[in-house]
Amino acid sequence: MPEFLRTGDAAAPADASAPLDATESAQPGSAELSDDVRDVVSAPPPAAAARTEEEFDTTTDAQRKQAEAAPVAAGEVKLGETVASLGDPTQGGFWIKSPLVKTAGPGRIENPANGKSALVELIPLAGPETGGSQVSLAALRLLEAPITDLPTLVVYAN
Repeated sequence: MPEFLRTGDAAAPADASAPLDATESAQPGSAELSDDVRDVVSAPPPAAAARTEEEFDTTTDAQRKQAEAAPVAAGEVKLGETVASLGDPTQGGFWIKSPLVKTAGPGRIENPANGKSALVELIPLAGPETGGSQVSLAALRLLEAPITDLPTLVVYAN
């Protein structure tokens, strides 16, 4: 048993302050994206007082319309399927952090349950390709995937 789990031992592991997010260097907004794509997938963080889905989702109606535009199959590469969960809701925009992604850049995610898809920023996430992914609140809402579920999504790179 790890030392910090023993009764009466208040010592925590040395890396207890390390972030749970394994993408220390790659965060939303860090990928090299064209201005057109960046204008769609980027959004400011929510206000500190945000409490509802609507308050945390800072994307505009225009961004949502552009992000849900029909996918262009030319030049798109299917990376695979992943089980997704809600990522950090304080990071605005349309993005997915996934171990399927090796290089940050533009892409698309699709909800096979209803056929909805969204243009997103692809962000690498450390871990095996069979590991789960984290998806922005705005993207999950656009895909009409309940934020408390673990939907299976299809990930494409452009």
